[in-house]
Amino acid sequence: MNEIQVNGESRTFESAITIGQLLVELGVPVETTLVEHNRQVVPRTEFDSTRIEEGDVLELVRLVGGG
Repeated sequence: MNEIQVNGESRTFESAITIGQLLVELGVPVETTLVEHNRQVVPRTEFDSTRIEEGDVLELVRLVGGG
């Protein structure tokens, strides 16, 4: 089992997953989400290739427009 932190909340997964898989599982839209992985911003083009490991810390930020 892999335990990670997502926006300060502990989450556990059966096996290692990618950032892209995590967003799909959480129902978070990829197009409007900024992801910080262990204090480094991850380009959207790397979501499907960046693996999340035990103890990793992620911050998900939804970009919202308005006026």
